[in-house]
Amino acid sequence: MGVYKQGILGGFSGKVGTVVGSFWKGICTMRALAASVSQPNSPAQLEQRAKFKAAIDFLKPLTAFLRVGFKSQAIKMTEFNAAMRYTIANAITGAYPVFDIDYSKALVSCGNLTGALNPVAAAVAGVGIDFTWDDNSQSAGALPDDKVLLVVYNPAKQLAISVEAGNTRVSGAQSVNLPSFFEGDEVQCYIGFQNANQSVVSNSQYVSSLVVL
Repeated sequence: MGVYKQGILGGFSGKVGTVVGSFWKGICTMRALAASVSQPNSPAQLEQRAKFKAAIDFLKPLTAFLRVGFKSQAIKMTEFNAAMRYTIANAITGAYPVFDIDYSKALVSCGNLTGALNPVAAAVAGVGIDFTWDDNSQSAGALPDDKVLLVVYNPAKQLAISVEAGNTRVSGAQSVNLPSFFEGDEVQCYIGFQNANQSVVSNSQYVSSLVVL
């Protein structure tokens, strides 16, 4: 049974006839009841589900980071869903039934701030990953006190270590300490920036793939 919230012309929650109403982030939504599907496992549906699984497997360890990295893209959707939409459209590789992520095309942050200049990542034995970059704080839109965003993603462990408000753009360097059980694993490294008041982020850049020492 549906419950009206604002009279006959207002939003409602629940089922009324063949329509389902709900509220999400203060937005009234309505959808038709799903019709019965004669071929619930069609080739196109199976392919799409496989792409969704590949994207979810990649993004799930990044859920907390994406709240920062994709906050500007979360318009009437969650940050995770915004990242899902981008990943499926731009970073899926392979063919059904085996899809994977093209890490070089994936984004972990998305925005209009100026990104990193000449970023480099290097594995350091017993420590983790050292990131370096050139100071481009004189570039349009970039400021000396912008904070670095870093992600080290471990596909084998399905874990990610991130820095959400690291060193300043002018500092040119930041180390990311990794747990000892990452040793010997291949990791994917990303860098981006956000401004000092955390209102704007840059598109992330894929730096490199490294084996942890």
